[in-house]
Amino acid sequence: MRLGPIIAAAAVWAAIAPAAAEAPAATTRHPSILVSRQLAARAHLAVGDVVTLGRDPQGSRRAEFRIGGIYEPTPDPMRFTASRIEARLHLPDLVDLVADPADPASRESANAINVRLADPADAGPFSFDAMARAPGVIVRPASRSREDDPFAVLDRFHVAISVVTMIGGTAFLLALMVIRAEERRETVGILRLVGISRRTLLASVAVEGVLIAALGAVFGIVIAVASEGLVNRVFQARYDTALVFVRVTPSIALRAIVIAAPLGILAGIAASWTLLRRDLLSIIRR
Repeated sequence: MRLGPIIAAAAVWAAIAPAAAEAPAATTRHPSILVSRQLAARAHLAVGDVVTLGRDPQGSRRAEFRIGGIYEPTPDPMRFTASRIEARLHLPDLVDLVADPADPASRESANAINVRLADPADAGPFSFDAMARAPGVIVRPASRSREDDPFAVLDRFHVAISVVTMIGGTAFLLALMVIRAEERRETVGILRLVGISRRTLLASVAVEGVLIAALGAVFGIVIAVASEGLVNRVFQARYDTALVFVRVTPSIALRAIVIAAPLGILAGIAASWTLLRRDLLSIIRR
């Protein structure tokens, strides 16, 4: 079966160096490959250079290729600390390079095949059917389950930090509202004397709490957006990757405001209720 010019990723550990001499293009045609940006920078390679790839560091099996392009590896959170020293070859060229001449079947064998199903829910029946039809073949999902995913643990850790941060922010907001309520003690007493009801005063306090909480949330979002680019540039330069470490999305910003508003209302009402529930004379008494 002819697979055609499929580009396959190959981590080829070999002597990768510009060829000592290049024959004219009219007489010698080298297969084209792609090299990662990190490999091109480390080996000082450029598009059009002829390099030698081998299947092992000793270069016992090697072939010459011409660099047809330089690509940025797909960011992988599981490998962001690893140097992406990679090359991508056409599948027939890769088979010619790594196949064992003493074993004719090595050109037709494969250690692993990735299969993507139209419906991921069919993974279970598909694996049972494939293993029943081909004894000795092991079928397993390539993606991790939620329980085995290390990012699930990281997500729970972030949720815990968020809960602690919100509790601390709510306590600070409550203390601020209590101080403001005590400062306006005489004003509240005068308003009560002129006939303003407690319900109206509580409503005004709730509105004030919402405004303060919303302004605090907006201020935090502005700080996060302003520092987002700086954090990404620092860590991308540190690990030489295009992975985005911090991203403030509209949904995150909206979630912050939606959570902040009720907390502001509760803090405002809790701080003012202790003052409004007092007797009128005790409020205006000096």
